[in-house]
Amino acid sequence: MTGQDDSRNSNSPDANAPKANSLWGGRFEAGPSAVMEAINASIDTDKRLAEQDIAGSLAHAEMLSAQGIISSEDAAAIRRGLEQVRDEIRAGTMTWSAALEDVHMNVEARLKEIIGEPAGRLHTARSRNDQVATDFRLWLRGACDRIDAALAAYQSALVAQAEAHADTVMPGFTHLQTAQPVSLGHHLLCWVEAAERDRGRFADARKRLNQSPLGAAALAGTAFPLDRERTAAALGFDRPMANSLDAVSSRDFALEVLSAAAIAATHLSRFAEEIVLWSSRRFGFATLSDAWSTGSSIMPQKRNPDAAELVRAKPGSIIGSLTQLLIVVKGLPLAYSKDLQEDKAPVFRALDDLELCLAAMTGMAGDLTFNTDAMAEAAGEAYSDATDLADYVVRKLGKPFRSAHHIAGTAVKLAESRGVPLSGLSLEDFRSVDADIRDDVFSVLSARASMESRTSYGGTAPVRVKEQVARWRTRLDGAST
Repeated sequence: MTGQDDSRNSNSPDANAPKANSLWGGRFEAGPSAVMEAINASIDTDKRLAEQDIAGSLAHAEMLSAQGIISSEDAAAIRRGLEQVRDEIRAGTMTWSAALEDVHMNVEARLKEIIGEPAGRLHTARSRNDQVATDFRLWLRGACDRIDAALAAYQSALVAQAEAHADTVMPGFTHLQTAQPVSLGHHLLCWVEAAERDRGRFADARKRLNQSPLGAAALAGTAFPLDRERTAAALGFDRPMANSLDAVSSRDFALEVLSAAAIAATHLSRFAEEIVLWSSRRFGFATLSDAWSTGSSIMPQKRNPDAAELVRAKPGSIIGSLTQLLIVVKGLPLAYSKDLQEDKAPVFRALDDLELCLAAMTGMAGDLTFNTDAMAEAAGEAYSDATDLADYVVRKLGKPFRSAHHIAGTAVKLAESRGVPLSGLSLEDFRSVDADIRDDVFSVLSARASMESRTSYGGTAPVRVKEQVARWRTRLDGAST
């Protein structure tokens, strides 16, 4: 016995067969070169930036020509070639190569195949570092615009339902316990307000990211006489970035968009949870059509709000993307590091998810059918008019609120002992609690009266809800024209 593995015996029938490299294994049989190509290539992710990459290159070439850095003939050839590459990409005929690593080198290689030597002049006075930062900002700017439009459509669907249900009474909840009656329209407008803040966050992020890194080159700028104002204007940026190190290494613009996405997704998830609850038999407040529901594989009576449940789950991935990018950038020194290649995948994934969630929630918001009788019945349960009784004691009898709170609580206890709502007590019952209570107390003891009484600005009274609906109609209709 030598202790040697039998598989190494030269008499083994497999002794001379080719073996997978024990270190690299599997699909990396070629060893380090295969691993390096696989880890270094980003083309499967960043080819999504092709339109932006070509737009940046067109602006750069035009500026180089205007500044006399390349000839007008070369610039014209570059423009013609880039337009052909763009057409091929749009047609789906472009061949992408992982060996060329990324979208930038793939586009440049194809450009050289089309126009030859002038293609090599395109990269004058720029680096892939400022190129990718420019592409990424352009893509995110477009994504912010798409998400803003999707949020506006979601708001419009909610406003339409709020207008139809300004007078519909439902229970308002705290701690998921029946608290006070509110208007269904008022409840839905809450999510319109939240979506407006989401739009504001995306608008703020868009404003801050709309500066051009192009011309920062690798990290230190360039000795060529660039006109960075010209390329910034050509690409719709507000201005060129003022520090070349910041231009190529910062990713806070992506973090800010992801943060806005995470908050927006959380808002959608909360409303999705309400849809799940409302459409359950225990609540019975609302119904989703078959377009937004699925059946059970075993229980034929079931209608499951799967779309809402999936929207409820998606923030986990979106928040995870934000966390992922924070971890990528948290320890990076200036300026560019290859770690930043990992910035785009989480952003693309998160914003794709958010756009999908917005489309689903917009569809469900418009699709919901409400059981107004069930809502009204539930609104009157659990002594939801107790606060109205306390308010009555303050307004009509002039007593301090703390005293009124005690009187209302005593009346609730009495009603509970009788198994009746507050309105089921007699005047004598109320006077046994407080002798000053009059027969007009019954005018406040209903869910509808409670809802209609709350006329303060921002309150749930239908008159206020209708005012807010009109304001939102003006806001949203004006933004779409």
